[in-house]
Amino acid sequence: QVQLVESGGGVVQAGGSLRLSCTASGRTFSRYTMGWFRQGPGKEREFVATINWSGGSTYYADSVKGRFTISRDNAKNTVSLQMNSLKPEDTAVYYCAADTTPWGGIKTFEVSYDNWGQGTQVTVSS
Repeated sequence: QVQLVESGGGVVQAGGSLRLSCTASGRTFSRYTMGWFRQGPGKEREFVATINWSGGSTYYADSVKGRFTISRDNAKNTVSLQMNSLKPEDTAVYYCAADTTPWGGIKTFEVSYDNWGQGTQVTVSS
């Protein structure tokens, strides 16, 4: 079981930026595909971004492409989500997720991930 702890959420005005981080426990983080998902008020959880084990492959939801950037530091067991040009519709609880199948590719479906963080709230005011 991998423990995932998100941080960096908060309240920001539209057009602003936030950086979310997720720190994982254990010694095999560098083998995992990582993802970010979000759940807005009254909505189902949706895919945001994913990065493969090496960081060499990333993929984004159309709604965030060009505004959000996912990255990872395997030496620090962290994955980050830089969010720029935030919009009120980005308001959501953001979840970090890990697929512990080693050396996997990018994953966009929730069912592909077997470990989840507790989430961090991001609120974008208009």
